[in-house]
Amino acid sequence: MIKYIFKRILQAIGVILLVSIITFVLMDLAPGSPFASEKSQSPEVLAALNKKYGLDQPKMVQLKNFILNALKGDFGVSLKMQKNRPVIDIIKEMFPTSAKLGLLALTWATLVGVPLGCLAAYNRGKPVDSILRVLTTIGISAPGFVVATLLLLLFGVKLKLLPTMGLVGIKSYFMPVFALGFYSMCYIARLSRSSMLDAIGQDYIRTARSKGVSESKILFKHALKNAFIPVLTYLGPLTAGIITGSMVVESVFSVQGMGRYFVNSVLNRDYPIIMATTLLFATLVVFMNMVVDILYRFIDPRIDLTKGA
Repeated sequence: MIKYIFKRILQAIGVILLVSIITFVLMDLAPGSPFASEKSQSPEVLAALNKKYGLDQPKMVQLKNFILNALKGDFGVSLKMQKNRPVIDIIKEMFPTSAKLGLLALTWATLVGVPLGCLAAYNRGKPVDSILRVLTTIGISAPGFVVATLLLLLFGVKLKLLPTMGLVGIKSYFMPVFALGFYSMCYIARLSRSSMLDAIGQDYIRTARSKGVSESKILFKHALKNAFIPVLTYLGPLTAGIITGSMVVESVFSVQGMGRYFVNSVLNRDYPIIMATTLLFATLVVFMNMVVDILYRFIDPRIDLTKGA
């Protein structure tokens, strides 16, 4: 296990380094400049700004400097969004909000999605199964901005039951968290259903039934453990994606989080913020995938992580 974890850490470092290079190259290829929209900027002033922030150096030097500084926890300063403010301070301010929303959304999506999938599988072919399949299909098909807007209009504008802007008090979390986790809940429910149906058809389930084991015990003790493995695979990248925030949800509900800020940084060509947030997301994805792979072993002891290591 230790050898496997060490190998995954080395792979993670390689992946993050590759992401850094690709992100840097794509930024360089994108047209525009963080200073292009500044009013009445002479070529001399633009040259001075580029020199001040190191943008006049060769591209390889800029990339090398960024990587070396990033290893020290220094991602530079914002060029446009919050001029001259350290990027690490911006992330420390914005990320907790997105992380809190994401973890709450992930929690309810999993706690609701898995039981609904099991319920649909247990009642396969019955009206309950049909209703749940229709609802989850609608949830997967509906864009996030549609769900968020409908919630805002219904509970915020029409009924005036919930706050419509920002995160002030517990009530203000209800709509953003629901909108952020609704798609994931529906997807988890469908994935749980298909995985549960596959598990129910296995020989060990038939053996348990022949021994007189109750259906509820077969479903939740024997079948669910194996059926949860595909769900766990999905939860890895989902966790990384959802806790970094959703630009749509954060924009609709005026939440000052990382997702909304990242998109704005791209529009404003704020290179240090783009690089830092991309690396943050990549690190979370790699880390969560590694955690998921390790958890496989605890869920199903038959899985050998050392193979191919």
